[in-house]
Amino acid sequence: MKVREGFTMPINRNKPLARSLRKNQTEIEGHLWQYLRGRQLGGYKFRRQHPIGAFIVDFYCSEKKLAIELDGDQHADPGHILYDETRTAILKKEGIKVLRYWDFD
Repeated sequence: MKVREGFTMPINRNKPLARSLRKNQTEIEGHLWQYLRGRQLGGYKFRRQHPIGAFIVDFYCSEKKLAIELDGDQHADPGHILYDETRTAILKKEGIKVLRYWDFD
């Protein structure tokens, strides 16, 4: 797998999937996006369904290296919990802070 110099995560090949996720966002993602878009939150630019390495994060601010994830019911499954923990640890290793919220919050 091809890796960029100084970057330990694989180069993302998920751009088509990210575009699809943006077109088919959940109601909750759409609601939060209304508050994050257009630099409304502290003047920071957020992107939605943003590819980072092998992952796609729901919302990302590159200036703050901050990812926001909105988790639905499927994230409560034991296998998905382990995946999310591993994914968060990898992103954290790259200096990205990950905030997770349940959809119902």
